[in-house]
Formats: sequence, structure tokens, C-alpha cells
Amino acid sequence: MQAIILGIVAAFFFAFSFVFNRSMELEGGSWLYTASLRYLFMLPFLLAIVMLRGRLRSLWQEMRANPGQWFVWSIVGFGLFYAPLSFAAAYGPGWLIAGTWQITIIAGSLLVPFFGQKIPYKGLSMSLLILAGVALMQLQEAGQLGAKEALLGILPVLVAAFAYPLGNRKMMELTKGRIHAYERVLGMTVASLPFWLVLGGIGYVMEGPPSMSQTLQSLVVALTAGIVATVLFFTATDLAKGNAQKLAAVEATQAGSVVFAVALEAVLLQAPLPGIWSSLGVLLVIVGMVLHSYVSRQAAARPAVNRQEKHIS
Repeated sequence: MQAIILGIVAAFFFAFSFVFNRSMELEGGSWLYTASLRYLFMLPFLLAIVMLRGRLRSLWQEMRANPGQWFVWSIVGFGLFYAPLSFAAAYGPGWLIAGTWQITIIAGSLLVPFFGQKIPYKGLSMSLLILAGVALMQLQEAGQLGAKEALLGILPVLVAAFAYPLGNRKMMELTKGRIHAYERVLGMTVASLPFWLVLGGIGYVMEGPPSMSQTLQSLVVALTAGIVATVLFFTATDLAKGNAQKLAAVEATQAGSVVFAVALEAVLLQAPLPGIWSSLGVLLVIVGMVLHSYVSRQAAARPAVNRQEKHIS
């Protein structure tokens, strides 16, 4: 249950990314800076945290042991996750990006065969319920988008939805619990640094320096979504590792970011509140999250019961 709660709290802080990315785009900020500044701002904060925890040496040893894999999977998990999300913000509102992002719930479940596990079909059915709620939330608004906006606002998010769980799970598999969430996030940020420097350099050549507003909003996103949300989510997945059903439930909690994004957009960007269909969609998302959590707990408890019965017999 702790992993589920951490996942829901992480979803709240992740929602800041969708809202502020859209805000920066509406103000004319470049998506290249939106993507790169978040990770450049994250670096000194994460470095200070890991140094204070006395874990910098252990992280350095891990990275030296497999530098190639750190580089590749960090760019997949961070680079191919956040750059497409930032790009998509130019072509759709925050609710659309956050809603399409929920494909990551399905993606996480479909990726498990690559890690020697079986697809958690019960959890997958709960994921489909969540996605149905997301689709219902978007039904009225999505009809107002043109083909170009729909295409460029959705396809990049689909790439991000598969890249994020793939990179995260590959890094968990590589480190095998030898380092904690803070170290893993710092290591992946450092390993993906060349990617962000290139994006930022392209942004400078094409757009000039970023505005003060975009710089400040990127800092807020770095602290909320980049550090708080990512560390909470990675901690939650660490608690669930080795159990495909439980891991899928943790990843399903990210559906909450849709609900939080709707609320934050209404407060911060004065976006209109959802109508009746969107409200029903929110309800479906919440029900799906609760059921996903229940199925996960049942599946986790079953092996313990079986072992106890076997011991008694």
C-alpha cells in the first residue's frame, strides 16, 4: 500500500510538468528549453542531496562498472521521455498530453516479457478501465482539435509513454537495488547530460537565450516533477520490483496526473472546468486506480498464503 500512496503523490507533482509546459508554450517559450532546462536545473540539487547522504562514491562505482548501459538507458528513460512530452505541449493542452500519457500504464504491463515475467492480465484489465476514463474525459475537448494538432500532440507522447518505464526498469535491473532512488535519478541525469546540452545548444542557436519566465517555470518543474515526483515514483517502483502485478499498479497511479492536471490548469491557467462527461471520466480513473491497487494487493498476498498452506500440510 505504501508504494501505491507514493505513486499517487508522485502523480500530483508530475502534473505540474504538464501544466507548466503548456504555460511556457503559450508564452512563446521553446520546447527545447522546456526539456533541457528541467534536467540542467535538477543536477545541482540532486548532487547536493546525494553528497549529503554520503552516497556519491557508491553511485560513481555503479556508473563506472557499466557506463554504456547507463548512457543508453538514461537517454531512453529521461531523454526520449521528456523531450517528446515538451514537444507535444506545443500542439495540445495539458489535459490532452496528460491523458495520452496514460498509455504508459499499458506500456509498463506490455514490457514485462522483456524482463522474463508474465504479462499481468488482471492488472491490465484495470489499466484499460483507467484508459476508458481518460478517453471519456477527453471526448468533448478532443473533437475540437485539428488533425495536425492531434497527430503532433499524441505521437510524441506515445514514444514517451514506452520510453519512461523501459528506461526505469532497465536501470532497476542493472543496479539490482545497490543504490537508492536519489542516486539512480542523479546517475541518469548525469548520464543523459550530453543529450540535454545538445538540445539546449540548439535552442540557443535557434531562439537565443530563454526568457526569465521560462527559466523560472523550468526551475519549478525541475523541483516538483523532476526531483520530488521522480524520486517518489522511483522509490515506489523499487518497493514493487520483482512483482509484475504490483509494479503495474504503481505505474497505474500515474493516471491521477490527469485529474491533478485538470485542477491545476483551472487554478493556474484559468482553464475551464471539465463538463459532465469529463467528470464521469475522472470517476472512472479513480475507480480504476482503486481496483488496480486491490488486485495488486490480492496478487501479492496470494503467494504468502500458498506458502503458509504448504508449510501446514
